[in-house]
Amino acid sequence: MDQQFYRMKRLPPYVIAEVNAMRAAARAEGRDIIDLGMGNPDQPPPQHVIDKLCEVAQNPDAHGYSQSKGIPGLRKAQANYYERRFGVELDPDNEVVVTLGSKEGLASLATAITAPGDTILAPNPSYPIHTFGFIIAGASIRSVPTTPDEKYWEALEAAMNFTVPRPTILVVNFPSNPTAEVVDLDFYKKLVDWAKFHKVWILSDLAYSELYYDGKPTPSILQVPGAKDVAVEFTSLSKTFGMAGWRIGFAVGNQTLISALARVKSYIDYGAFTPIQAAACAALNGPQDFVEKNREMYHKRRDVMVEAFGRAGWEIPAPPASMFAWAPLPPALKDMGSLEFSKQLLTKAEVAVAPGVGYGEDGEGYVRIAMVENEQRLRQAARNVKRYFQEMGVNTSGN
Repeated sequence: MDQQFYRMKRLPPYVIAEVNAMRAAARAEGRDIIDLGMGNPDQPPPQHVIDKLCEVAQNPDAHGYSQSKGIPGLRKAQANYYERRFGVELDPDNEVVVTLGSKEGLASLATAITAPGDTILAPNPSYPIHTFGFIIAGASIRSVPTTPDEKYWEALEAAMNFTVPRPTILVVNFPSNPTAEVVDLDFYKKLVDWAKFHKVWILSDLAYSELYYDGKPTPSILQVPGAKDVAVEFTSLSKTFGMAGWRIGFAVGNQTLISALARVKSYIDYGAFTPIQAAACAALNGPQDFVEKNREMYHKRRDVMVEAFGRAGWEIPAPPASMFAWAPLPPALKDMGSLEFSKQLLTKAEVAVAPGVGYGEDGEGYVRIAMVENEQRLRQAARNVKRYFQEMGVNTSGN
């Protein structure tokens, strides 16, 4: 029997999964792998959030089906967060949907608003769901740069002028995963004007809204007057509160897009477990000191990583936001490519990173480093990398 299902044929092998499998095999052999590959937070959520989960789970009535769009209290809590953080007013009933993480929200919205043959504009390199959510839904992808410079705007104009059918959706992600690049509010103002002129929907992924450094908070596209006419934005509690495995995120903004997402979700899920949603309310409504401490922790890790890897002979630009560094391959090893370089770091230095090519062809020449190990382990990773560089004849002096 032919097992070449239509959507499976449209999905290439997941490059990052190859490195992940090697990491798992190495650990099974008892090797101490320093895992800087997956963006998996290593800190637990605040205690009061865990306590609320346990408290509500004791209620016999809390174990039935929930609401696919999210319980009212949680949608209101997210609206209040946007008011506090961005000065943006949201209608909890019509402009907020709770998702099973931002990843599921993006994929479900792609299913809701994409027709087979549609053209979608998505950054390259980018987090895989930004492209493959739409590919699974039957769309075609036209890539635009991730870096928000003049070439970005030139690529958008070229896409609108020379693509058939004309693109209907643009995905943006700042702070970017994987590149950690950021934008200011002026960028979003220009983008909203562009989208209105060309009649294009904007899907903004703001999953790293609270991981910003050097005193420069990241903006929301919804801060732009009139942005809700064309834009919806996704956020997540995964990184902000260390709740990655809880799978709680949000889509907020344009009522037409939010309604479409809610309708599709009503067919495919019953929402997150009610005690988890109640605990998410506690996270958003309760003390916010964890958020600041979390940001400070990643800030310190960033500085340690940049300094330690620099002394090892690997110059890595300091990311202005997110929990990732986008690191160019050392010039002496660039020819081996990001996948082979990642494999060699794993096997010879016992350090796992994510190959840049796994985020799109324009990611070649880079690896993504997740700051998910403590400062001591980051320094150990740098020592291991330096040893590997010396074995490969890479100059590590003068740093």
